[in-house]
Amino acid sequence: MRTSVTLCAGYDGVMSMGLKARVARWLGAADESADARALADINRGFVSLSAQKRIEQAAELLPAEHVLTSSFGAQAAVMLHLTNTVIPRIPVILIDTGYLFPETYRFIDELTSRLDLNLKVFRSDASPAWQESRFGKLWDQGLNGIEKYNRLNKREPLEVAMSALGAETWFAGLRRDQAETRAHIAPIEHKGRRYKVHPIFDWTDRDVGRYLAEHQLPYHPLWEKGYPSIGDWHTTRSLAEVERVEDLRFFGLKRECGLHET
Repeated sequence: MRTSVTLCAGYDGVMSMGLKARVARWLGAADESADARALADINRGFVSLSAQKRIEQAAELLPAEHVLTSSFGAQAAVMLHLTNTVIPRIPVILIDTGYLFPETYRFIDELTSRLDLNLKVFRSDASPAWQESRFGKLWDQGLNGIEKYNRLNKREPLEVAMSALGAETWFAGLRRDQAETRAHIAPIEHKGRRYKVHPIFDWTDRDVGRYLAEHQLPYHPLWEKGYPSIGDWHTTRSLAEVERVEDLRFFGLKRECGLHET
């Protein structure tokens, strides 16, 4: 895999020429233990950087093509604005299940226009109606049904999107404080054939709110109606409808939507 490892001017001592060499070795590492050690070194350097610097350095260090995924959820405007500012017109992948809230579709249109996003929409080959005629309402068929639904409508279209765009580096807005399943994510991860970057991995809700206010960006319209986590209408609940936060998505049977399990 070919990539540039040129470092931006002014980078602090952590990202020295020695680390630049380790980045090069990591990108071409054949030995798993050496790969892990080099990546740990890189992540230690990234921890001390601002989110914007993390994006800048990842764009310099990691191979193109670069893409950003977004579900256009409650706080999605942060990563969309931040990443598109540093990497203008970066392809923004939206996986449309056909079951998003009407408010979500309008929010997508609003942010796409306002931020001049290079939006790329991908869907399952089978329409929602066709899937329901074949399998029924998969989301009502327990954990196995939900897993099948996510595979058909999220993971498979995502892989098609990544392949179609030639994506080698994937930016995503996951944060450690969002869920237990995300508590240990690193700034950069190696996911199969791709590199995955989490520029705001250590941000809190307060950090997110401050950024939105500073740049006059909106929350998803359902945020004010008690929806802190927003996906498909049939497996998303508001705070008023549940007793446990864990039940906000997928009836409490799982937390991840499927995109970030790939």
